[in-house]
Amino acid sequence: MDQQKRYVRFSRTEELIPQEEMLEVKKSGQSITVGIPKEASQQELRVSLVPEAVSLLVANGHRVLIESNAGAGARFSDHDFSEAGGQIVTSSREVFQSDLVLKVAPPTEGEIEMMRDRMTLISTVSLAHQTPSYFRSLIRKKTTALAFEYIQDAFGSFPLRRSISEIVGNASIMLAARYLADPELGKGNMLGGFSGITPSEVVIIGAGTVGENAARVAIGMGATVKIFDDSIYRLRRIQYFLQSRVFTSIIQPKVLLKALQSADVVIGALHAVHGKTPCVVSEDMVRQMKAGSVIIDVSIDQGGCVETSRATTHQSPVFINHDVIHYCVPNIASQVPHTASYALSNFFSPILLSIGEEGGLENLIRKDHGLARGLYLYKGILTNKYISDAFDLPYQELDLLLATYQ
Repeated sequence: MDQQKRYVRFSRTEELIPQEEMLEVKKSGQSITVGIPKEASQQELRVSLVPEAVSLLVANGHRVLIESNAGAGARFSDHDFSEAGGQIVTSSREVFQSDLVLKVAPPTEGEIEMMRDRMTLISTVSLAHQTPSYFRSLIRKKTTALAFEYIQDAFGSFPLRRSISEIVGNASIMLAARYLADPELGKGNMLGGFSGITPSEVVIIGAGTVGENAARVAIGMGATVKIFDDSIYRLRRIQYFLQSRVFTSIIQPKVLLKALQSADVVIGALHAVHGKTPCVVSEDMVRQMKAGSVIIDVSIDQGGCVETSRATTHQSPVFINHDVIHYCVPNIASQVPHTASYALSNFFSPILLSIGEEGGLENLIRKDHGLARGLYLYKGILTNKYISDAFDLPYQELDLLLATYQ
């Protein structure tokens, strides 16, 4: 009996049960060549990858081509990139022959001509400044194109847009302080407030990420802040995150006008998911503002939310209309290109690594639906319905295309 029990106990052990052989399964990785061109626009000083990110990509078996002086505006030298393992080239055409080109501003017509067929482009699309010919040129090249501003995360938010907006929100107040204090253009006033001095009044139109960060800096400097938005939810949210009972209001013309009449600084921070921002500050409202006050129209890259705004440049950033200073540079983040370049690089280096690990962008967008939302061209086929409607171009659903090419 004891012998039988021993036999039963032994027979139940796992040594007698056939086991699956465990083998290491590697992903079908792919080495990619990433091209970083020098930005053609003098307004764009940022670079999409910093040397540390280049070093990471090279260490993972990828090749990075950097056009000479591509990082000069952001204070990164060719030596910095070459020490990180990047390959410095003097020809723009060579960079645009890469598997994937990563740049900040949309490519110019000349740059599109240099692009090889069926390559991948990652850049901004800046829809408010585009024409149908831009998209037709990319379509002819059968390009797969991703837009920075359309990429989402797992929660449906726009992570890169948020990072850049945080920088822009901070920078907008610093710019306002500079021009408000200017003894010739401005009022010679310090932005903020301290004992015995009436605090500056800052009106922020838009309670998104830009508005939140602008408000945080202005409050920290001692200014009185008033925030306007067309969403009660966003107004509640901004009060919660600021941990301060700032003045908030829905955008009502009479209430907004009263705030503008006493404002020292106005930050236009409205954002439209697609298309142009609504114009909520009329020319008549600007006419009633104090002489020497400052408008920073952050929304200018989507047309602007102030009627008197018109796009300016870093070389000539301001103009005066009705005795009010207008700052309307579309890419404010380029005022701090070194910091902004790190924000871009920190976002895109993991994506580039994932593209390699998954064996290409096509495999990655099948898994990463937030990244797929940034895709507006797939092998030369338009996949963004809003762009299709805005420019009267043919459009197809991305999911159907992925199923077709599976």
